[in-house]
Amino acid sequence: MSSNIESASVPVSAPGENFEPRQTHPSEDYTPDPSKSIPLNKARQELVDDILDLYSCKPTIEKVKRYTTDCVYDDQFVYANDRYKMAGQWFALPKLFSNSKCEGYQIVKNEPGLIQFRNEQVRGLLAPTKAYLTVGYQSWTFKIIPKTATINALVSLALDPATVDSDFIRVKYHKDQANDKDYSHEGLGFTFKKWQADQVMKYMDSEEVKAFEQDKGAGKEHVKQYGSSAHEGNAPVKDL
Repeated sequence: MSSNIESASVPVSAPGENFEPRQTHPSEDYTPDPSKSIPLNKARQELVDDILDLYSCKPTIEKVKRYTTDCVYDDQFVYANDRYKMAGQWFALPKLFSNSKCEGYQIVKNEPGLIQFRNEQVRGLLAPTKAYLTVGYQSWTFKIIPKTATINALVSLALDPATVDSDFIRVKYHKDQANDKDYSHEGLGFTFKKWQADQVMKYMDSEEVKAFEQDKGAGKEHVKQYGSSAHEGNAPVKDL
């Protein structure tokens, strides 16, 4: 497949790590043009709608079930390698942001095992009105004004072969890229991504997250490392 997923040779039951799409891009501009979006059939559109709802701080148990138990979520800040950790991320989002709205998306690839779309998300940051800093006997008070952040990213959904032709399609590997480079899965940055996914779970005790606790034992493989986040790291240049 042109997305550099060798899914044809991967067993259906293989863990999500085996379905990673890899690519670098000539530009880090992922601003969507909805007028150029590739149309999807009903089942695929419903999948994308559910994923966009998750991005928009609207998590539900049924929407998180869009992922296989052994799924992987991979973005700039998080590497979550089972559905339990994935649930923690999605249900934590409304606690971190006052709101999150999809301003537009553009489907750029619709292949048998892969859907890719450019996504523009505007998020309101939750922040206190004041912050306090004390050093020795000196204290400072800072006024903090809530702000919004606009994020343009390329979202890649590697689909579960067992459900790809069903009415309820699941995702094996969800990658979110906000710049032209792919992820090397090495170094301190990646260590932080894994740590962050693990730490969130210590503070998520909601019944919705507990519904996926059994997924902690889902099949996993060692993280695939590539030595580079550029095209030489098994991430060929793709012009979308």
